[in-house]
Order: sequence, then structure tokens, then C-alpha cells
Amino acid sequence: MSPTTIATEFAGMVSSAPDDPAAGDAAGQASEEAQNLLEAFLEALPRIGIGLAIILVTYALGKLLRRVLEPRLAERRSKSFGRVISRLIGYGVITVGFVIGVTAIFPSVQPVDLMAGLGIFSIAIGFAFQDILSNLLAGLLLLIRQPFESGDQIEVSGQRGTVQGITIRETQIKTFDGEKIIIPNAEVYQNVIRVQTAYGPKRTSLTIGLDDWEDLDRAADIIVDATRGVDGVESDPEPQAYFFEFGDSTTNLQLRYWTQPEQAEVRRVQDGVIRAVAKALREAEISMPSPITEIDARDSVASLVGGDSDAASDPEQR
Repeated sequence: MSPTTIATEFAGMVSSAPDDPAAGDAAGQASEEAQNLLEAFLEALPRIGIGLAIILVTYALGKLLRRVLEPRLAERRSKSFGRVISRLIGYGVITVGFVIGVTAIFPSVQPVDLMAGLGIFSIAIGFAFQDILSNLLAGLLLLIRQPFESGDQIEVSGQRGTVQGITIRETQIKTFDGEKIIIPNAEVYQNVIRVQTAYGPKRTSLTIGLDDWEDLDRAADIIVDATRGVDGVESDPEPQAYFFEFGDSTTNLQLRYWTQPEQAEVRRVQDGVIRAVAKALREAEISMPSPITEIDARDSVASLVGGDSDAASDPEQR
């Protein structure tokens, strides 16, 4: 049965009204309008079905692409990169399918006109949500350039910790104190980033003050030997000790050694080095004196003694 036949039968049912002429004219007009609407709907029904099918298929295709691409992109770059890029590709496919589906349902709507309308809408959205879009763009640049990855330990905007993930909008960091810090991607991208775990072993420096009268060569050898024996100190490069300044009451030495870059390992090895060096210096009877402050009270004592002598020689003050 064709759409025209169905519409005619529906119009006949609507037009079966009372014999009143005025009512008959109104019923006839309503019947004609109903017939036109029904014919238009029945003619558009296949297009609606095709358009909805296109939208549903592209939606499923976008979801499927996201699931397929995410693990593969993650293997090539990083988990954050795979998650974000696969999501953007999926959204792009769904958007294209929506445009094609709307065009199929409404043939008078041209894709160019629809894209132009979306462009104007995007400009308005851009002005309204500048911060969000800047974070989005910064997030994409961070994922593409990858100055750091999930699991790296970084310092940015005064915050230090381990990167938990990079999303489209933000970078999530877990501090060394166990706190969660969320930093907008635009702030991360525009500031200096220090990546502690980028190049493998990390150098740690300690300042040690020795008594000015000690044998400095012997003390340096003892300190370096004690550092070599600490678990976690890298053998290449080897520990080094350099004297670099005279303190108030000491000759200061800088001890340099290398460890793995993770913060927990750096602190563990630093504790072991301090203990080993202190023990070795005590056993070798090498002094690490505390700061000595010299107070010059000669003028005060002289004036005090002079004042007492004057008072004793003055008869009026007896």
C-alpha cells in the first residue's frame, strides 16, 4: 500500500463528520491538512530510517574504533596518549555520522550549510569557554610532544610528585606526601617542567664541614670510600668529593654521588650515606665541629674595668 493510499483512507475517516455545512468545510480543510502531513511523513519515513541507521552505525563504529585504537596507541606512545587520541577519533567519527544522518533526513539541509553553522557555533563556544579550550589544546600538545609520561616524577608550578595521568583538560599528580594534585594543562604547558626521572641516575650533593686542622686529603678519601660501600650508590659515575669553601670554623667539602632517580630511592640512599660517612669519620677520629661563634668583648670589658677604677678613685662616689 502506497503512502498516498494510506493518506487518502485516513482523510476519509477524518472527513466523516456531521451534515452541517460549516462543520463540513472545517472538517474538509482539516482532512486535507491531515492528508498532506501524513503524506509528507510517510514519504520522509524511509529517509528518517536511513538517517537514524547512519547515526547509529557511526556511533557504534566510533565506539569500536576507540576500543581498537586505544591499546595500540598506548603501546606506541603512552596510556594517556592512547586514551585521549582514541576518544577524539571516536568523537570525530560520531560527529561525521551525525552530519550525514541529518542530511539524509532533511535533504534541503546541505552539509556545507550545516558545517558553516557548526563553525559559527564553535566560534561562539570558543569565546565562552576560552579556558577550557586552551586546556584542551595544551593537553593535546603535551600528549603529542610528551615531555613526561604517566609514572614520571616531575616538578611544575611548585608541585612535586608522580604523574598519575594526563586527560584532555588536566594533569593529575600524586605528591610524595600522598596527596592528589590536579593542574590545568595550560598551566603545565606554559611553565617550566622539571622531570626527575627523565635521564636515569640522579646526582645528590651533600656538604660536609671538617675541622680546619684535619688532613683534608685523608678525610676526603675516607668519605668517598664510605660512600662507595652504601647500597644504592651507583659505581658509574663514581662518588666524588671536592673542597669548595672555607666556613666560619670549618673547611667545607661537597660530596657528590649518583642513585636511581625515584624520590624514595634518593632519600633511602641519602640516609645510608650520611650514616656511613659519620661512622667512618668518627672511627678515623676526624672532627666535624659545630659552628663556632667568636664574641669580641674586649672593649666592653675594658670600659667596665676603666669605669670601676674611676669610681674607686673619685671621692664623691665612695
